[in-house]
Amino acid sequence: MPQASELIIGLSEIKILKAREEQNQTFVEAIFSGKKHCEACGSENIRLKDRYQRNLKHTRIGTRIIHVLLTVFKQLCLDCGKTTMTRVPGILPRRRSSENFRLEVFEAHHDGHTQKKISKTHGIGQATVERWYSSFIDYRVRELSGRAAPRILGIDEHFFTRKQGYATTLVDLRNRKVFDVILGRSERSLASSLSRLPERNQVQVVVMDMAETYRSIARKYFPNALIVTDRFHVVRLVQHHFLKLWKQLDPEGSKSRGLLSLMRQHRERMKPKSREKLERYLDEIPGLRAIDEAQQKLLSLMRLKRLSPPQMKPLITEFLEVKQTLELSGFPPLETLAKTLHSWRHEILRMWRFSRTNAATEGFHNKMETISRRSFGFRNFSNYRKRVIALCGWDGIWNRVQTVCPT
Repeated sequence: MPQASELIIGLSEIKILKAREEQNQTFVEAIFSGKKHCEACGSENIRLKDRYQRNLKHTRIGTRIIHVLLTVFKQLCLDCGKTTMTRVPGILPRRRSSENFRLEVFEAHHDGHTQKKISKTHGIGQATVERWYSSFIDYRVRELSGRAAPRILGIDEHFFTRKQGYATTLVDLRNRKVFDVILGRSERSLASSLSRLPERNQVQVVVMDMAETYRSIARKYFPNALIVTDRFHVVRLVQHHFLKLWKQLDPEGSKSRGLLSLMRQHRERMKPKSREKLERYLDEIPGLRAIDEAQQKLLSLMRLKRLSPPQMKPLITEFLEVKQTLELSGFPPLETLAKTLHSWRHEILRMWRFSRTNAATEGFHNKMETISRRSFGFRNFSNYRKRVIALCGWDGIWNRVQTVCPT
C-alpha cells in the first residue's frame, strides 16, 4: 500500500514530519525512511556518518510551489569502505528539484507556454527552462533511436538549408509519426543510418515518390519490402505531360487561367456550366478531345485502390493498352510519359492493392517548415532533428508510472 507521502506529494520512501506556509509557498519537512544500503556495492552493512538537508522544488498544488526540505544521510560502507549519500527515488544526486518538477516544466513548455511565463509561475530562470527541456528531448531521442524499423515506411525529401541542402524524412505511416530525419538524399548520405536500422528486413511496404535514387536505396536496404509509388505524384506526373502537350497544340489557350482550371478539374466533379464550356473548347482544337479522353482514362486508373487480384487482372491489360497508345502517339511529351510509366509499372500497379500514401509525410513537411520558421532557421542539423522528433515523432506524453530520470 502506498505511503501517505507518496499519495500526497508523489515521492516514495520518505516520511513527512511537518508542513508550513510562507509567502504563498508550501514547505514540507521530510526524512528519508527507505532501506539504507551502500549505493556502490549494495551492502546493508553500513554506518551512518552524518545527515544533511536538501531543499528541493517539487511540483505545484494550485498556484503554490512545494519545497521539500528532505533530510538524507551520509553513510559509510563497512564492506567496500566507500562513503555514499542516500538516494531517493525520483530525485537525482546534486539536483535542487525533483524529477516530477522538471517534468512539469517540460510539459508546460512543450504545450506552448513561453519560457518567460514558466519562469514566473515556477520560480526558475528562462535558461533553466530551456536546459531542462533540451535534457528531456535528448533523453527521449536516445530512447527512440533504438526502435525497430516500421512495417509501413514512407520516404520523402524536404529542404533544410541552402548551405546543407535537403534532408530525408522517414515516416511510420501506420502510426503516423516521424520515424527519423537524416541529412542528405543520396545513397552515400543515407547509407550509414539505414544500414544500422534495427529489423530493417521486416519492413513490408515502402511508399515514395517517383525518385530513382530512393527506389534503388529501398531495394538495397529494405530487400523484403514492396515499393509503392505515391498516388498524388503519379497523378501530377500524368497531368504535367498532358498539359505540356496542350501548350504545344494551343499556345494561346494554355495561357488562360480559366481554361487551365477546367483542364485540371475532375470531370465527375465539374458543374454543368463548366462542363459545357470545356466541351465547346475541346471541339475547337483538332485532336484535343482524343488526347483529353486518354488523359481521363489514365487518371481514372491511377485513382483505383484496395482491389483484389481478380479485380486487377482486366485493369492491368487496360493499363498496358493505354501505355502502348501513348508510346505510338508521336507526341514527345506522351512518349516520355509512357517511358516513365513503363519503368515504374510494378510500383504503380501496387497502388491498386494498397491505400497508404505519403500524405502524412507531406503534412509533416509543412509542420517542419513551421518549426524552422518559428525558430528563425536552424544551423545545426542535430538540433533540428531533435526538435522535429520531439514535435512530430511522439505525442510528448511521458509515462508517469515509472520514474523518468533523463541524464
